[in-house]
Amino acid sequence: MAERERGGGGGGVGLEAGALPPDVREGLAELELELSEGDITQKGYEKKRAKLLARYIPLIQGVDPSLQAENRVPGSSQAPPSSTKQQKARSANSRDERFRSDVHTEAVQAALAKYKERKMPMPSKRRSVLAHSSVETYTPPDTSSASEDEGSLRRQGRLTSTPFQSHSNVEPWLHRVIQGSSTSSSASSTSSHPGGKPAAASNTAPTTAAAAATVLADLMAHAQLDNHPAPPDVTTGLVEQPPHERPQVASVRGVPRGYSSSILETADGVPVNSRVSSKIQQLLNTLKRPKRPPLKEFFVDDFEELLEVHQPDPNQPKPEGSLMTVLQGEPLGVASNWPPSLLAALQRWGTTQPKAPCLTALDTTGKAVYTLTYGKLWSRSVKLAYTLLNKLTSKNEPLLKAGDRVALVFPNSDPVMFMVAFYGCLLAELIPVPIEVPLTRKDAGSQQIGFLLGSCGVALALTTDACQKGLPKAPTGEVATFKGWPRLVWFVIDGKHLAKPSKDWHPPVRDASAETAYIEYKTSKEGSTVGITISHASMLAQCHALTQACSYLEAETLTNVLDFKRDAGLWHGVLTSVMNRMHVVSIPYALMKVNPLSWIQKVCAYKARVALVKSRDMHWSLLAQRDQRDVSLSSLRMLIVADGANPWSVSSCDAFLNVFQSKGLRPEVICPCASSSEALTVAIRRPPDSGGPPPGKAVLSMNGLSYSVIRVDTEEKLSVLTVQDVGQVMPGASVCVVKVEGPPYLCRTDEVGELCVRSGATGAAYFGLVGITKNVFETIPVTATGVPVSDRPFTRTGLLGFIGPDQLVFVVGKLDGLMVVGLRRHNADDVVATALAVEPMKFVYRGRIAVFSVTVLHDDRIVLVAEQRPDASEEDSFQWMSRVLQAIDSIHQVGVYCLALVPANTLPKAPLGGIHISETKQRFLEGALHPCNVLMCPHTCVTNLPKPRQKQPEVGPASMIVGNLVAGKRIAQASGRDVTQLEDNDQARKFLYLADVLQWRAQTTPDHPLFLLLNAKGTVTSTATCIQLHKKAERVAAALAERGRLNVGDHVALVYPPGVDLIATFYGCLYAGCIPITVRPPHPQNLATTLPTVKMIVEVSKSTCILTTQAIMKLLKSKEAGAAVDVKTWPTILDTDDLPKKRVVSVFRPPSPDTLAYLDFSVSTTGILAGVKMSHAATSALCRSIKLQCELYPSRQIAVCLDPYCGLGFALWCLCSVYSGHQSLLVPPLELENNVSLWLSAVSQYRVRVTFCSYSVMEMCTKGLGTQTDLLRAKSVNLSCVRTCMVVAEERPRIALTQSFSKLFKDLGLSARAVSTTFGCRVNVAICLQPNRLGKLAEQGTAGPDPTTVYVDMRALRHDRVRLVERGSPHSLPLMESGKILPGVKVIIAHTETKGPLGDSHLGEIWVSSPHNATGYYTVYGEESLHADHFSARLSFGDTQTIWARTGYLGFLRRTDLTDASGERHDALYVVGSLDETLELRGMRYHPIDIETSVIRAHKSIAECAVFTWTNLLVVVVELEGPEQEALDLVALVTNVVLEEHFLIVGVVVIVDPGVIPINSRGEKQRMHLRDGFLADQLDPIYVAYNM
Repeated sequence: MAERERGGGGGGVGLEAGALPPDVREGLAELELELSEGDITQKGYEKKRAKLLARYIPLIQGVDPSLQAENRVPGSSQAPPSSTKQQKARSANSRDERFRSDVHTEAVQAALAKYKERKMPMPSKRRSVLAHSSVETYTPPDTSSASEDEGSLRRQGRLTSTPFQSHSNVEPWLHRVIQGSSTSSSASSTSSHPGGKPAAASNTAPTTAAAAATVLADLMAHAQLDNHPAPPDVTTGLVEQPPHERPQVASVRGVPRGYSSSILETADGVPVNSRVSSKIQQLLNTLKRPKRPPLKEFFVDDFEELLEVHQPDPNQPKPEGSLMTVLQGEPLGVASNWPPSLLAALQRWGTTQPKAPCLTALDTTGKAVYTLTYGKLWSRSVKLAYTLLNKLTSKNEPLLKAGDRVALVFPNSDPVMFMVAFYGCLLAELIPVPIEVPLTRKDAGSQQIGFLLGSCGVALALTTDACQKGLPKAPTGEVATFKGWPRLVWFVIDGKHLAKPSKDWHPPVRDASAETAYIEYKTSKEGSTVGITISHASMLAQCHALTQACSYLEAETLTNVLDFKRDAGLWHGVLTSVMNRMHVVSIPYALMKVNPLSWIQKVCAYKARVALVKSRDMHWSLLAQRDQRDVSLSSLRMLIVADGANPWSVSSCDAFLNVFQSKGLRPEVICPCASSSEALTVAIRRPPDSGGPPPGKAVLSMNGLSYSVIRVDTEEKLSVLTVQDVGQVMPGASVCVVKVEGPPYLCRTDEVGELCVRSGATGAAYFGLVGITKNVFETIPVTATGVPVSDRPFTRTGLLGFIGPDQLVFVVGKLDGLMVVGLRRHNADDVVATALAVEPMKFVYRGRIAVFSVTVLHDDRIVLVAEQRPDASEEDSFQWMSRVLQAIDSIHQVGVYCLALVPANTLPKAPLGGIHISETKQRFLEGALHPCNVLMCPHTCVTNLPKPRQKQPEVGPASMIVGNLVAGKRIAQASGRDVTQLEDNDQARKFLYLADVLQWRAQTTPDHPLFLLLNAKGTVTSTATCIQLHKKAERVAAALAERGRLNVGDHVALVYPPGVDLIATFYGCLYAGCIPITVRPPHPQNLATTLPTVKMIVEVSKSTCILTTQAIMKLLKSKEAGAAVDVKTWPTILDTDDLPKKRVVSVFRPPSPDTLAYLDFSVSTTGILAGVKMSHAATSALCRSIKLQCELYPSRQIAVCLDPYCGLGFALWCLCSVYSGHQSLLVPPLELENNVSLWLSAVSQYRVRVTFCSYSVMEMCTKGLGTQTDLLRAKSVNLSCVRTCMVVAEERPRIALTQSFSKLFKDLGLSARAVSTTFGCRVNVAICLQPNRLGKLAEQGTAGPDPTTVYVDMRALRHDRVRLVERGSPHSLPLMESGKILPGVKVIIAHTETKGPLGDSHLGEIWVSSPHNATGYYTVYGEESLHADHFSARLSFGDTQTIWARTGYLGFLRRTDLTDASGERHDALYVVGSLDETLELRGMRYHPIDIETSVIRAHKSIAECAVFTWTNLLVVVVELEGPEQEALDLVALVTNVVLEEHFLIVGVVVIVDPGVIPINSRGEKQRMHLRDGFLADQLDPIYVAYNM
């Protein structure tokens, strides 16, 4: 294999390795390793390297020395191929990384070169997050973060300098982040330029990534300005159809709260040249590239959204070999002196050879602390057995009986005590369950261990004195109970606690039986922990087989680096060693971290014949080359590599041999083996003298492997996997390979499957789990025709592999690491290897990388999580992430769904270093991983979305009606009670105009109070009786005529805070014949954003005068106001604070009822500012309709907690009391910010029966008073008086909110039936109100039935269909009736496009006809056609005479089984949502609220959410209520939930602070403002993720 030209000596400067003396070469190699392990910074590395090479650099002619140190160029394309001699010279000390053969690295580099640098939009992150996450994590990685397979370790000499180095590096690094430039280290910039041109000219062209991005952004902005119409839709394959848009009138976009007015500069209010839009453009460009070929599409009925079914690829490789046969191992020889059981062997050696050494334990300095002899092991085990059986009692009962399970809790540094405890339990016929020492109460995976102990019924834990002292303690001083653990008695087994057995007591030493000997724990892929039972007979058989396979001899010495509590470490180092009276030297993990060469030194010191290691230990020992001089490995006859089945073990073995061959290591000594917890040792390479076949290597095609087919890669392709054999089958065992899924059919010879073993030496069962035990331990493989291959069951090993030539066993992966993506299989370890071949040393720690799959939308999705080095800049990390994606895509032909980088040392650790994968996955899914960088690629990975819906040719309106008739469905229309029939003693009806009603009331009931205004303390600040209101109105009218010199019909803007002044000036305008427009005053603390809206309404409404208070008048003319608007252009401003007592000569009488009474201006949720015209007739009709529906009389009192500026809120605040004469208690919603309980306290204090509020008020009460109901009860707040509480809204009823409000205040006497919703819109402010449902009148039946709730299928709604489903069925959405239709109102459902009438329970636009419809938009340009469309629409078929107003809301009518007051069946109106707000995606119609509801459920820290689309990308904005480090957790959760529930791919996820999503006074989200703010870069987001 060609070594990668990394320049073992001279980097990229073409310095020939051979030209350097050996000590310099060694120094360089060591530097490289230090850099790769994170023990030295890049700067330190450059410095030391330059120093080493200083003497030799002049040898190279004509190269600027400054470049030599800096720009190391991977020589793949420049350097001439060096001669073989040099290669040899270099290969001895070139560093070889774990996790990769060089072929792999070259493959990755080549794959990356194929991708020309694609511009991917980089996520943007708020500076504070950057700085904070980085400095905080700038701790050097904790040494224990090393992984199972290798890790970052430091030598002792350097420990002292590390903290200093790291701090000295913080400052410039931080500075670099703030500069925002990318000083990415040179190597990355060189290898990222395809074609391998050196970036040596970097000093001439310093365009950093950031600069390039800005240039790009500018270019794009200009490009976009030229063709400004909507950018192309690239996310679906459909021809873009213009979305059906309702024309807007006077459509001045209201300026969003919180943004500057400059956004109105472009055609549709969307700024173009902003950072955000250029990034979106980049995203669109990346998405435009062809994806993987789409799966074969097939026609689906456009209603059922079937997910695409993955079709097998017709060209995929298929296995062609013959059916395999069962492979038999050599027979198990029986030696005459083999003991009948392991305990018999222990007794024999303990009594006949008591002085023979059994086990030597070392401390962390490598000194031998204690050597346990066979005599001591025997006597201590007997003592322990006696103590356990006779001396432990509880309530005078013996605590233990034979067969009980006992936990063994011993640290990795104390093999002696463990061995005594293990054999002591076996002698006492107890079953030991060895587990890890729990370090904290929240160890990764510790809870699952607790479940295992609980299910095994463990009540006693054995440990050492030192270990027990170190365990976390409860306040009582006892060992704490760990999460999920059963209650345990802790028993310390140090000598002083053991009793001497009586003379006549002898432990039973029986022959090996099928009884359980011990239980080994194993953690599954999903994180659950199971216990595998091993019988005495299996244990003995395993020892026999290992003795024969490894040719163990009596009294041999073995060094063991593995964990002695389980797996190979236990089988060789504790069990087989005792059988053969061997001497084991146990090397603790802690010593390996301090001195990675320790095991080799011990082999040398003890002249060990056998060493037991993992690839990691071999890799680590390569790091410490300085100390390698005086070691010799010539004594070894076997170097057993326990994880020889790992894909990267082959490179560790090769590299190790390269370096240590000169130290006496013979190549044939390396013996990889494969094992599994269930089947114990599966295969092992034999020592050469036992005459095994020569070792084998296979270079396999990754593509073949992904289809479970073995194809030896002949041409040197990029995507290959090199594997080595793990030797032959164990003596006395048979092995076969079966298909992974379905029945255990034998595989063909060229097919990868699961290895199964049949022998006397495998595990027996999963403790207590009968079902899965049968599947795993009692498998009977069958041939293709279904014939069993044997009568004895096999055990599944969980290893994936095949049988190669010479009957050698090859393993290519583990079942636990298998990920099946779109019918192809990928191995987590292989993906890790590829990721690490992408410049691993720069950005991530090599051992700290996790790959797993999560199921999203019925398929596995690959997630890669790595720990990032603290000194990596944002750009560097992002570049690394995008390159990893490309490498995995090239080599494995699979997309990565999510790539996350977390700060150093934050991934959960496995007991001996390594990453706890299942815990990492759990944290990822719970949103508790806290990454510092995330890149999601759902667009590339998710290929099984339903087909986009093709619009079918529309059915004409006539056919619709006929279809409904045939189906027996009535046309959907409904109406309230007939007003003409309702004669009541309504005095106010005599008057056509509200001004007349007020004068009449001022004469007949002058002192009747109409209004009470409350402040935050709940005290009445002002009142108005009929006469007071009338007098005030007269003064205003006089002032308008005299001071304002206004004429009849002039428009007057009323800019007042909520209060009586607003009402009085309104009637003053009517008295003077002027047209009032109520305007919300600007917010003094937020002028820049609230004042432009005021200015706009004043201008658009053509007001000739502004009436206001003195305070607001000052504000409007202030210097601060001048910064936001042009204050010189205000019309006349009059303050009404101290008006002279003047009467008007005559009150103005309108010439006809159709004369304009007032203008109602509001900003719609889509950001359109529009004013509607209300005539005098409509105003009176509105008041009368509300009066009849809510039964309002002068004796009544209602409480209104609404904003008084537009819609129904304005009508209830200013109009209704004057018309009906009832008393209104006015509670300004703004006051609730200072006193949340104000509204409810007032309702209780005044015993109000009818009250109105908005959703925002309800939400404030629910959130603010949730915990205070007891406090309110103590203040005697009682809501039992409330008959009806109506939420005034122009949207779909928010069921969850109304229900939680009802539940919360039920304790205060609020009846659940009292809360209801209303519906109104711009064309008609009151369509539905729920009348009084409690009390006498309700009993008489005038109120009609309670509002009903139905459940509809959300998927059908997307297709504009209504399908009713049962509550709780999947995809069901509850919809509540919006109240009862008002008297005089008629409603019909019309098709949105054909305008034909629709049938019952069909979704369409709600059209309304009523005397109180508005008469039209107040337009600036008088665009009559638009006006006609909204306010005077006619059906295209059926009743074509009636004139309707289009509400712009989708909904449906449904006839219920309930009866109305009139005895008719009740028609319920269900509002689904605003047509303007709907999102057209994939040919379907989505309501933002549905997506938002799903997103809010995704994580506890999401306070609010809003979605909108931009260039057909779905943008999700979430407010984070929690620490900023949680921000990035949300990206994946949001993407997952929207995919799962709505089959949509989120394009951009924006995470912002609470309160950023603008909300209007009715509590509705202003999504379009939000969109404009986002595109204009005004949101100051915490994080923006662009999903690829």
